Amino acid sequence: MSDSDDTSLTIDDEIVARARIHTREVIDDHDLEIDREALEWTVTTRARRRAGACRWDADREVATIVLTRQAYERYEWTAFAGVIRHELVHAWEFQRFGESGHGPRFRKRAAAIDAPRHCQAFAAPRYVLRCLEADCEWQAKRYRASKPVKAPDQYRCGCCGGRYEVEHASSGRRWTTASGFGGAKAAVGDAW
Repeated sequence: MSDSDDTSLTIDDEIVARARIHTREVIDDHDLEIDREALEWTVTTRARRRAGACRWDADREVATIVLTRQAYERYEWTAFAGVIRHELVHAWEFQRFGESGHGPRFRKRAAAIDAPRHCQAFAAPRYVLRCLEADCEWQAKRYRASKPVKAPDQYRCGCCGGRYEVEHASSGRRWTTASGFGGAKAAVGDAW
């Protein structure tokens, strides 16, 4: 057999195969009305905080469930299977109603198939935003250098509206302005 004939499976193939098997079980066990012919699967390595997503192509009437490889590698199977069930509820809503969210209809169906409403984090955040007001405990985690991370002086606390600071989680460097972001990034260098 030549190298071009190599049919070894990748981790992504494994993820999709296990997801399809679990989907069959969920549909059979819970009488979940999903058209599996109008359901596609893909795996991503880009997502940092979401373990799964469901995208709806209204023109084709196809739901695509996107699963995150890092979550699959870090979660126990029972937790990852919960992610699949969560996304299946979204697919069900898209296929039946043309829209999906996390409202009462979603919550009712998710509870019926033991799908979690939220999943546990599988990656540590790169940045932590914290309110500077003494009586406010607001904080937010960020995985990418978004605008609120790069220029915190242009934004306000999500709870009280006060100023906040940003901390680079691995180095402990903190800043409250765009120039502070630049200075912290330069100081940390290659470890950024």
